[in-house]
Amino acid sequence: MTELSNLKILRRRDIELIIGLSRSTIYKMIADGDFPQPIKIGARAVGWRESDVSEWLDSRSQDDIEP
Repeated sequence: MTELSNLKILRRRDIELIIGLSRSTIYKMIADGDFPQPIKIGARAVGWRESDVSEWLDSRSQDDIEP
């Protein structure tokens, strides 16, 4: 079980700033299975677990340095 102190939800604008990609690119990557799925946090709101985004970023870094 995840401790609440370690759980942070990022909204789309946060994601755009962190990874430097546009909204449409982020959603295309989600559809292609290349970016973590958002979680529903309200009737009309979604967000991403910070840990999922961090893992994704780490995996991208590893992909860039592997031959």
